[in-house]
Amino acid sequence: GSSFKPFLYSAALERGVMPATLIDDVPFVSDNLGGKPWAPQNYDGRFDGPITLRDALVRSKNLVSVRLAQHVGAGGVRDWAARFGIDPARQPDNLTLALGSGAASPLQMAQAYGVFANGGWRVPPVLVERITDSQGKVLFEAPPPAALSEDTRAVPARNVFIVNSLMADVTRVGTAASAQARLKRPDLYGKTGTTNDAVDAWFAGFQPRLVAVVWMGFSDAARSLGERESGSALALPIWIDYMAVALNGVPVQTLEAPAGVQRVDDEWVYDEWLGGGRVAHLRADGPPLYTPAALAVSSAFAPAPAATAASASP
Repeated sequence: GSSFKPFLYSAALERGVMPATLIDDVPFVSDNLGGKPWAPQNYDGRFDGPITLRDALVRSKNLVSVRLAQHVGAGGVRDWAARFGIDPARQPDNLTLALGSGAASPLQMAQAYGVFANGGWRVPPVLVERITDSQGKVLFEAPPPAALSEDTRAVPARNVFIVNSLMADVTRVGTAASAQARLKRPDLYGKTGTTNDAVDAWFAGFQPRLVAVVWMGFSDAARSLGERESGSALALPIWIDYMAVALNGVPVQTLEAPAGVQRVDDEWVYDEWLGGGRVAHLRADGPPLYTPAALAVSSAFAPAPAATAASASP
């Protein structure tokens, strides 16, 4: 479901789409999916015309996500999501992946959101940290995590920072607004997710020291959880109840802007786009508008470094 969207938005940033970019939230129809017309809808049933990238994630607009996937390319989105540990073989090679039509386990999603929480590094989760006998003798202990370096970074720091700023608004005024309202802290980031017919309800989110993912669904069949159920109604309250205990006494941790981004007109933008060049409007009725016409493709789309073999709990 829509808990996949932060990976798509992360990919779009590297193709010149910034938080203030306008994307057309208007109907979309494709007949290239097995010959059957595909006309995705927004959950709220509305089309709001041009809206910013930030507003689109806050309100989880599906048609915006489809156009972002068009802009980046389905293959590019799959490759970028792989940087977070999302298995590309389990993601469709078509525009439906923009709406999270692929598959991932809660553990894989926790590791993937851990990249956002870790500032851009991917580390494998630890299932068993230590085993001792009845006398306290250590029989097994997981190796310490390797030192983080720019050589092992999976996603640029500025990319993660901007996506996190978008997800902070999701938990402040968006589909997960009850998170900050109930927990009374601003350092919460995440995204709700609901699959077709409410078969799966998700909330994936974090505080910079702790990632938690909640999935709700039937394990024995693809059965609906209810006609109007959603990740915000079912999974998010569980996440909030858990975090209320897990973050008790944990100081608020704000994120500082890294090198390479600047605040312009109350919105973040990559340094190289300050003089123009970023996507200004991702249109439904023609090519994207750029300022100027030529758009440089970021070198960040080069293959990601291999994940470190060391283990750590995100």
